Amino acid sequence: MDQAQNSKSKRIPPLSIRLSKEERELLVQQAGNLSLAGYIKSVVFADNAPRYRSRRQTPEMDAKLLAELLSHLGSSRVASNLNQIAKHLNQGTLIADPDLDIDLRQAVEEVVLIRRTLLQALGMKQ
Repeated sequence: MDQAQNSKSKRIPPLSIRLSKEERELLVQQAGNLSLAGYIKSVVFADNAPRYRSRRQTPEMDAKLLAELLSHLGSSRVASNLNQIAKHLNQGTLIADPDLDIDLRQAVEEVVLIRRTLLQALGMKQ
């Protein structure tokens, strides 16, 4: 394969935009003697071209809070409690007694604490 064929096969697909008739006419007028493609490239790649998108900043993480959270998850019975509740629900053997109520309330409190701590550790608003 010669060099011309090799460079042609590596080309990426063209970029396409839709313009209204008025937008196209304005673009042709602004391009003057330049081709539309040449004019668009000169505007888009100009050093002073406006930048409209800003990349989202990755939140700074608090390693200490994340470590505390992982420690809390490790010592927590939330997963075990929820698993047992789900098992009994699926078996139809769930008995709503004061112990279950206490376990559910404790699980909810721990999930809320975990959520708050995660949001804080990730530097996000609560």
